[in-house]
Amino acid sequence: MSDMTTPFSARVRAASADAHETAESQRYVSALLAGELDIAGYAALVVQHHAIYAALEAAGDRLRDDPLAGPFVDDALIRLPALEADLRHLIGPDWADSAAQTPATIAYVDRIRAVCTASPERFIAHHYTRYLGDLSGGLHIGRSVARHYGLDGAGVAFYRFDDIPRPKVYKDAYRARLDALPLDEAAANALLSEVLVAYQHNTDVFAALAGHAPADGGTLTTAAAA
Repeated sequence: MSDMTTPFSARVRAASADAHETAESQRYVSALLAGELDIAGYAALVVQHHAIYAALEAAGDRLRDDPLAGPFVDDALIRLPALEADLRHLIGPDWADSAAQTPATIAYVDRIRAVCTASPERFIAHHYTRYLGDLSGGLHIGRSVARHYGLDGAGVAFYRFDDIPRPKVYKDAYRARLDALPLDEAAANALLSEVLVAYQHNTDVFAALAGHAPADGGTLTTAAAA
């Protein structure tokens, strides 16, 4: 690869820093963290996450034995059962009947299905963007959501990783796997570019949910304040 001195995980992080910041700065995210949404506004995000993780984890199942992608597939990361439990709590047992995916989410899911199974390095890009984010800022989001919306366990199970008691240790090991990937320049560039694609899809999903946030920064929620 062109840069042999910088660990590949550091290259990925540096290349996606601006895209990461853009996703996190979306109005929906700030409203979520400030407790400005109602429960339906929060549940709308959980619906989108369910569709995204269903696609990503299905791809992971198909790639468990792949020499490149397989080492990243870990049952400790699986989010789909937690998301379904959250949706049952937030919406009810018939949540699937009323769960509406935004066009942005549909596009995200279509991208995962289109590239991940055929391109293990692109699967790793989507895997990295989702799960390392979940184990970083996602843990902070989970605590904020639980506090603002009066949720304890049920409703925020997505943000709990009971089988990963030490997230930093896990993330360090994950980045070491990235650094050890036997990628040629084309594969490395494919992974780097797909991380940016994944972040753009995340930004689009948040933007599509912006209508749930009050435009003036006021509060819509009747849940307990922090």
